[in-house]
Amino acid sequence: MKEPTKLVTAGRDPAKHQGVVNTPVYHASTVIFPDLATHDEIRAARARGEQVVVYGLNGTPTTFALENAVAEIEGGYRALVVPSGLAAVTTALLACLKAGDHILMVDSVYEPTRNFCRGMLARYGVETTYYDPLIGGKIADQVRPNTRVVFVESPGSLTFEVQDIPAIAAAAHAKAALVVMDNTWASPLYFKPFEHGVDISIQAGTKYLAGHSDLLIGTISATQQAWPALRETARMLGLGAGPDDVYLTLRGLRTLGVRLARHQESGLALARWLEARPEVARVLHPGLPTDPGHALWKRDFLGASGLFGVELKPASRQAVAAMIDHMELFGIGYSWGGFESLIVLTDPQRVRTATRWEGHGPLLRLHAGLEDVEDLIKDLESGFARLNAAL
Repeated sequence: MKEPTKLVTAGRDPAKHQGVVNTPVYHASTVIFPDLATHDEIRAARARGEQVVVYGLNGTPTTFALENAVAEIEGGYRALVVPSGLAAVTTALLACLKAGDHILMVDSVYEPTRNFCRGMLARYGVETTYYDPLIGGKIADQVRPNTRVVFVESPGSLTFEVQDIPAIAAAAHAKAALVVMDNTWASPLYFKPFEHGVDISIQAGTKYLAGHSDLLIGTISATQQAWPALRETARMLGLGAGPDDVYLTLRGLRTLGVRLARHQESGLALARWLEARPEVARVLHPGLPTDPGHALWKRDFLGASGLFGVELKPASRQAVAAMIDHMELFGIGYSWGGFESLIVLTDPQRVRTATRWEGHGPLLRLHAGLEDVEDLIKDLESGFARLNAAL
C-alpha cells in the first residue's frame, strides 16, 4: 500500500466493531472474564506478548489500534503508546540502560531529554556523554565498552542540524550499542527510522500525529530485538495513555498525510521568504538548498515538516519583543505540530555542553500552521516593521 492508504487503513478493522469506521473508545480498568479457563487462556496469551485485554492499563482495542497503526507506518516490529513524548523518551532509555552503563547523547537534543540524563539517569549510575550532532561515523571513537545507547535527534532541537543516521547506526552496531531516535520532527511519514539503522524510534504524538494541540501522548516503536525489554519496562512503570487521547490521536493519524504536506509547503514558503529579508542572518531549514544539512536531508528524508529556525541580525530583546508580542497569527507557545502557527525566542547555547552554538543574533523557532501562507507572511511583515521601529 502507498503511504496515504496506510494512514487511512492501518490499525482499523470495522468488522470487529459492528462495522463502525473508527475504533471505538474503550474506557476500562477492570475486565470481567466469563470463567477461569478463559482467564487462564488470556493471561497465557499476554505472557506470550499477544494483544489481549486483561486490564485497562495493559491495553484495550483502542490502544492496540493506535500501536498497530504506528508500527505499520513507521516500519517497526511493534509499538507502545505512553502518556507523553517525554514518557516515550524516558521509557525507551530505561529499557536499554542500567547502573554502570554509558549513553552517547546528541548535544542538540530536546532539553527535557537532557534533564532526564542529568537527573534520574545520573542518580541511577548511568553516565552521559554529549557529542557533536555533525559527528557522523566518527562517533565510533566515542563508543566505550559499556556504551549501550547512542541517542539521535534529527534535525536537532532548536538548531535543526541533520545527522548522518546510517553512519552513526553502523558505528554503534559495530560495538553492540543500540540507536534510539527522537523522530518527532519528520513523523513516520517523512523519515523511516528502521530503514536507516535505528533500533527504537520515539515520537511526541502530541505534535503531528494528533495535530490539534489538545492532548498529550507519546509513541515508541522498536525492532523485534529491542521490543521485549521495552514492553516489560513500560509494564513495570505502569504507563498507559488515556483512552480519549488515544482515540483522538488515531483520528489525527488519518489526516496526517494532507496536514503534513500543507505544513511542509507553508514552512518552505516562509523559509524562502525569510531568507530574503534584510533583518534575517540565516534560516535553519534543512529543506533549503542553502542549509548545511540539505544533502543529508535530501538523501534520507521524504519531506520536511513545518518547524524551523530563523536567526535574526543583532537586535535587543526589547526589539524582538516588539516584533513577536503583537503577532496576530503566530502565537508564543511551546510544542508545535498543531493547526496553528507558533513563534518562540530560543537560546541554544544555554543547553549545550559538547559544542558551541555560533549564533550572533536572536534565534526564533517558527512553526508553520495551516493558515494561508500569504496571511502568515503579512503577519511577519508587520512584526518586522515593529522590530525595525524599536531598533
